[in-house]
Parts: sequence; structure tokens; C-alpha cells
Amino acid sequence: MIETVETEAGTARLTWHRADKPRFVLAASHGAGGGIEARDLQALARTLPAHGVTVALVEQPWRVAGKKVAPAPKTLDTGWRGVWPALAGPGLPVISAGRSAGARVACRTASELGAHAVLALSFPLHPPGKPEKSRAGELLGAGVPTLVVQGGNDPFGKPAEFPGGDFELTEVPYGDHGFAVPKRAEITQDRALEIITEAVARWLTALG
Repeated sequence: MIETVETEAGTARLTWHRADKPRFVLAASHGAGGGIEARDLQALARTLPAHGVTVALVEQPWRVAGKKVAPAPKTLDTGWRGVWPALAGPGLPVISAGRSAGARVACRTASELGAHAVLALSFPLHPPGKPEKSRAGELLGAGVPTLVVQGGNDPFGKPAEFPGGDFELTEVPYGDHGFAVPKRAEITQDRALEIITEAVARWLTALG
């Protein structure tokens, strides 16, 4: 089911993948360079409903409007706040999730919006080649249970670069920022996606 939501940043769009007897709503947004067609978001939408988790894939207003470049972080946060009432509408705990820029939004707004937990896919710890420009503060400031899923070869921050903190981290071996794995890798692309969905399903089960 597709739902449009008016926000102060423009019209957002939610694509719902509903579980029969949901325990959570996992709301996941895209990054600054792509949409909800991202392989990890689609894999979660396919698999999590069978685990009792309704998935809402969230398209930020700039994507719905057909723009190619994401706006400033505060505008992304405004769009996310605007869709939150619709995400919380089913009356279930909401897991705030996103990939890349969407993961930053989820972390920045989690406490304010009352998110049950945060799933950060390909968290952009720093711009490529600029580890001194760390965004670890956003991740560490989420204030709720947090799972980071990171590609082993992500130029925005490899797993070993992450600081210690109150979050869990799952590595997808060989994965880049989009969790693509090279053909020479010891795992297939399908296996890389399974690592993501299995880790998220386990983490959600542990949340209760």
C-alpha cells in the first residue's frame, strides 16, 4: 500500500509492507544518492513481514518531487518528523531506520520522536578520505538501542573505524556503501543481503 503524507518539507511517500501480526513498524528511508529501490531496503521489505515486522519504506519529499540532490540535513529531519505520525499510527513501537543520510536522520531524531530503536544501514561515519570529519556524535547520541550494519569496504567508514559505544555492529564482508560485493568476493551478492536481513531479524527478536 502506498500512502502520501504532507510535511513541512513537501509531500513524502510511504510504501507499506505489512505483517499479519506485527510487533513493530520498521520505518526505513533512503540515502542522499538513491531511493527506496536500494538493495538492502528492498531485502528488508521482502523478509521482515514474515518475522512479525511491518516495514514502511519512506521516500523523502525531495525524492518524491523528482529532485536529484538531497537538501540540507535539517530539511531531511523536517521531512522525517512530518511522516512520523503516520508511522506511529498503527500503535506499534516504531524502529527508526535508514541507509546512509537516512541513517543520520534516524539517529538525530530518535530520542525526540520516541523511536523504540534505530537501525543504521551504511552509516556514513565520515566523508570518503576524510576520517577527521567524523559524524560519530550523531550515532552515539541516538539514545536508544542501535544496530549498525556496515559494509567491510565502505569508503564512508569501515567497521574497524567505528568508535566504541552503546550500539551493535554487524559487518557485511566485502560490501561497499551500497552493500555491493565484487565478483571475486568469497560470498555472493545474495548471501550479503542474507547477512543483513538475518542480523536485523535477530536484533529485532532480541528487542522483544
